[in-house]
Amino acid sequence: MNYVYSGLLLLAGLLGVNLVISYQSKHIDPNFWMTLKYQLYVLPLYLIINMCIGYGIKLGYKAAGSLSFALIASKGLEIFISLLMGFIFMKEVPGWRTWTGVALILIGFVVAKGK
Repeated sequence: MNYVYSGLLLLAGLLGVNLVISYQSKHIDPNFWMTLKYQLYVLPLYLIINMCIGYGIKLGYKAAGSLSFALIASKGLEIFISLLMGFIFMKEVPGWRTWTGVALILIGFVVAKGK
């Protein structure tokens, strides 16, 4: 059950942080004061996001018994979320090089999990 809770918390936290940053990249003027104003508005949201990610890693560590595995799994999830945000906000469709890189990461994940 810890795997499920860990996955859901990581998904919520990583989606949240990528949504905030993607929205800023697309819709917030890069002017320093506009960026600072936006960052101050989303500061309470960052607290919730950090709690989700922190507890997701903690529960993943508890479930898998390996911090390295929990961190690698969260980074893998973040890569897929980043691809999703690129598609949603920038209408970027990943090319063959991107999918080759993702495949290499997945192979590395399998190698890291194997004992």
